[in-house]
Amino acid sequence: MTDRQPVIAARGLEIRFGGVVAAAGISLDLFEEDHLAIIGPNGAGKTTFLNICTGYLRPQAGTVTFRGRNLIGASPREITRLGIARAFQIPQLFAEQTVRENMLLAAAARSGRLGSLNRLAAIPERGEVDALLRLIECDDVADRVASELPEGKRKLIDVALALALKPEVILMDEPTSGVASSEKFAVMDTLVGALKEQAVTSVFVEHDMEMVTRYATRVAVWNAGTIQKEGPPEAILSDPVVIRTVVGS
Repeated sequence: MTDRQPVIAARGLEIRFGGVVAAAGISLDLFEEDHLAIIGPNGAGKTTFLNICTGYLRPQAGTVTFRGRNLIGASPREITRLGIARAFQIPQLFAEQTVRENMLLAAAARSGRLGSLNRLAAIPERGEVDALLRLIECDDVADRVASELPEGKRKLIDVALALALKPEVILMDEPTSGVASSEKFAVMDTLVGALKEQAVTSVFVEHDMEMVTRYATRVAVWNAGTIQKEGPPEAILSDPVVIRTVVGS
């Protein structure tokens, strides 16, 4: 137990899609500067939880609060403005714009200055954008078109777009999926380093247990719409039930 107040608190979440139970009474707390990994079999409800927290899905029962404010019924845009950002499994970039233009668009959207690309070049946040690109080690590709980049760089830029919104919390769905095995740890080192530098709390869905072991501060195990286990990585990943139902699957 902890006396800390959660940043995000989910209570009694329930949602079904036909006969598929994606959440059956889910309750979970996220604390400041946590890096919470959500693991579990395919179809267990992991991404559904992210979608509920970010307003893309509305549960049939239960609540999600952000610093005490109810998020159920709020739109994704409203939730983003409150301080919760989202990075998707497939990077959500403007493929034909440069990396810097993508970043400037995110910064302009946050500040209400969204306009033509020509005017974006002069917005006050330009220095902030360049600093973020250096932080995620992508300043060398700032002037390249996003569609030309390898998947590892695209993933980093997608997270940087979320960071340009100045969130308190970022929710990520498989942050290294599609990235070459030889690049995964380098990408995640950069990503987690940026989150820590910005003091951003995170939740990430992950299937690679090496990633979970190295980068998570806590782990929640999803199975059939319920949280099977929750705790520190070393305890969770050595649990015989988790090994049998998730790690060994």
